[in-house]
Parts: sequence; C-alpha cells; structure tokens
Amino acid sequence: MSGPDASRHNRKVAVIIGAGPAGLTAARELLERTDILPIILEADTAIGGISRTVEYKGNRMDIGGHRFFSKSERVMQWWLERMPVEGGKSGDIDIRYHGQSTRVHPGNGDPEKEDLVMLVRRRVSRIYFLRRFFRYPVTLSLETMRNLGLPRMTRILFSYLRYRFFPVKPEVSLEDFFINRFGKELYLTFFKDYTEKVWGFKCHEISKDWGAQRVKGLSISKTIAHALKQLAGSNKKDLRQRGTETSLIEQFLYPKLGPGQMWEHVAAEISARGGELYTGMEVCGVGSSNGGLSLDTVYARNAAGVGQAFKADYVFSTMPVKDLVAGMRFPVPEAVKTIAEGLPYRDFITVGLLLKKLTVDGKAGTIPDNWVYIQERDVKIGRLQVFNNWSPWLVKDPETVWLGLEYFCMEGDELWSMDDAALRHFAAAELEQIGLIEQRDVLDGTVIRMKKTYPAYTGVYSDFDTVRQYLDSIENLYPIGRNGMHKYNNSDHSMLTAMTAVDNIAAGRRDKANLWAINTEMEYHESK
Repeated sequence: MSGPDASRHNRKVAVIIGAGPAGLTAARELLERTDILPIILEADTAIGGISRTVEYKGNRMDIGGHRFFSKSERVMQWWLERMPVEGGKSGDIDIRYHGQSTRVHPGNGDPEKEDLVMLVRRRVSRIYFLRRFFRYPVTLSLETMRNLGLPRMTRILFSYLRYRFFPVKPEVSLEDFFINRFGKELYLTFFKDYTEKVWGFKCHEISKDWGAQRVKGLSISKTIAHALKQLAGSNKKDLRQRGTETSLIEQFLYPKLGPGQMWEHVAAEISARGGELYTGMEVCGVGSSNGGLSLDTVYARNAAGVGQAFKADYVFSTMPVKDLVAGMRFPVPEAVKTIAEGLPYRDFITVGLLLKKLTVDGKAGTIPDNWVYIQERDVKIGRLQVFNNWSPWLVKDPETVWLGLEYFCMEGDELWSMDDAALRHFAAAELEQIGLIEQRDVLDGTVIRMKKTYPAYTGVYSDFDTVRQYLDSIENLYPIGRNGMHKYNNSDHSMLTAMTAVDNIAAGRRDKANLWAINTEMEYHESK
C-alpha cells in the first residue's frame, strides 16, 4: 500500500524518521520557515524518544532524567515560547537570538494551559561511594576530605600535579582523557568503575571522543573556580548560566509533568499546522532511483505488518545509523556496510519503585538529589533518580517516594532478559544492600526497557568517518539527533542539529559539515 506522496499535497515532502526531540524540532522548523510538508514516522506508540514521560498508575517517569538547560539562546527561546516559566518568573529572562529580544510571559490565565509551564529546579546530584554521599562534580571540600581520608586525598593531589605537568601522550583513549584532567588517583577513585559500568567496556577501549563530547571543558581547576564564584554569589539567578560548564550548572528548567509534556505539545502544534505524524510505523528501508545519489522513498510497516511507501523530497533520519544503512535498498560500499553493522550501542533499563520512605544513615529520611550516581562496586545499579525532586507533580501521592533505578546493559544479556518481577526484586535488594531503602517499604514497581539508548564510542567507531562521509554524499539525507548521527548528544544538541539542517535547506546549502560540528568543540557556536 502506498502512503502520502508529493503529488497529493502539491508541495515538497520531508519524511522524518523518529518523533524524538530532533525529529519533532525538524518538523516544527520546516512548518515555520518553509513550504515543505513534514511527515513523521515513529516506530513506537509514544512520542518523545527517550525524552518521553511514562505514566504508571498516576506516577510519571522521566527516562534518563532531562534537564531543560542549554547554552544556546535559540534553544532556550524555543522551549520558553512553548512552555513559559511558572508564575511569570520567565519575565526575568531576557532572551536574545539573531539580534531580537523577547520577554516571555506565561499564559496562566487560561485554565487549559495551567499545567503547560516550566518549573525552575535547583540542580542537586551527588555520588554515592563508600556508603557516603559526595558532591558531584567532586570538590575539594572538607566533606570530601573527611569522606576519603587524608592518605587518599594526598595521593589524589600529588597524582593530579604529576599529570598536569607530565600528561599522557598521545591522548588516545577515554582513560588518557580522564587521567590528564584529573590525575590517575582521582580517575581510579571516581571515574573508572562508574564509566565501565555504564558502557560495558574498559576505559582504555573507549575513544577519547566520548570525553570531549560529554565532559567537555570540565577539570579540577574549573571546578575550583566555580566554587569560588558560588562563594562570591555570582551566576545564581541567571538561568542561562552562560559562563558555567554544563556539569556545574546550579539550576535548570523542567516541564511540570515531565519532559514528554514538551514533546506532546510540539506534536500537537505540528498537527495543528498540517504536519503529519504516524505512530506505530516502523521504518524498514529507504529507496533511491538514482543509485543512492539521493533518496526518494521511505518504506515502513505498521504494527500489523502492513507496508507503506512514503515518497520523499528530503529525509531526516534519527534512527540508529546501523539500521539506516542496513535498510538502504540500493548498492552501498562494502566498507560502509561493515562499519555500520558493527557500530556498538548500550541499552537501558529503568526500574520504577514506589516506596513509603527512604532510609538515610539507617533511619527514615529524604535526600534532595535529582539523581545519585551509584559508584559502589558491589551493585549493578548505575544511577538513582528521585522523581519527587524533579517535579512534585510526577508523584501521585506526595507522601510516597517515587524512584527510578537505572541500569546500563546490552540487549539480550542477563539483566535485559530478566522478567519484570525478578528485576523489581533485584533492584530493591540492591538499594537495600547499600543502605538506601528497606525492601519492606516497597509499595509497587514497574520496568521500562529502552533499546539503543547510548551510541558507544568503541570498536569500529574509530572508522565512523567513512560512514559519515557516505551519508553526507546522499544529497537530500539529513542525519540528526543522537542515534541518527551516532553521537552522544543531549536533547538541546539534537534540536540544534535539526534546526541547522532546516537552516541549510532554507539557505540552499549542500555542505553538511555544520551539522556534525555541533557540540564537538568545547562551546556552542553561538557562544564563540
């Protein structure tokens, strides 16, 4: 069966694969700035990708934790135009983009939009190690020194100084990257085990590109400088926090009902403007009538297995590069197919646990954290979210504690294959083992599995440029977003890739290098 085509609409069509932040942003930008019709194909029945909000018996889950913060004023303005800050506080945010200034006012007078607001949240995240809490990023505070002890602190200091003056050269792996910035002792204490828990690979097997992508300019010297700024009282009220490393921000915006609220609203905007969105529609291939110089057809099938062919003048892809290349129905160079097939990914499980209370220091209590990095080596849990602290509206009963226990795994491994009831029990037992809950306080729970959540920077990734160059050679193909580019982007970076792709189309620009340059350097383009 054939799907919608250009002749039906008498306008050019962009088929967008995936309804996550990148895909929905691309569609919204196309409708705003061009006459191109966006048709979005989403394999899942929900929208938002990993930025969705999952509801379970009235409690809402954020898959991975999504802070709405960006150094890009364009992205900040885009968010606030759709969801102003609760209570008119956004009137204090003067956002400039392309020389224009707008002051955002909330529409709280409209009852239908009462929930369509952003909350300003204080960022609190800590490391749990040695059954103690450490501030994240780790600071040279009295608390840290007391928790680690004088002998280990002395080793950390001398190790840091040694590698500042005599760094590892050449810097090839993620291990080299961390050691050169933090010293070997601090790397072994706080970075090595957690990173390997997340990725399932040794740090010396992971490319330094991951550090450049995620840790960016963070270092001990910048952490100390940030602490001094805090003591001086600077940068506390500026939501943009332009002079602050992303890992050091003090506050962020957050949709009242979770991140999916933003993307559900954007999807409604797209539909209202005539864009088309199909859920439960899995893309299984792309076609070309000229041997791959450009694409003209996207093949998909619905949940019943019925196939549809969508004609396309442009294709925006957020699907995993591995799957996109495998689905190309035209000759593809063998080297490209081999590298794409071998690209590694890390999968993700969130176990939601509803409790009567937490246990802190052996007694009932609360913690202020949005999430906690679990550094303990005797458990598999990687991170713990406290949904109450993201937004109180994520929790049905404010007298309960709603947690998200995050596990990093591979599809088909022991964790992934464990049935839900066993996994809930396993997760609760781990939290009890490290002294944060008592299993008798667990009221309910659920399990959410997400495939290909993290594109990994190991294995054949070192040859990825071959795949990238081939994708760029397909004239009307625009890989965007995290999986679309096999690049560990935050949602704001994914949005910027979509915005930039539409910029290129509107300007008639064929070179796509500016898409790949987003977030590869230590700062955003707008702040250079």
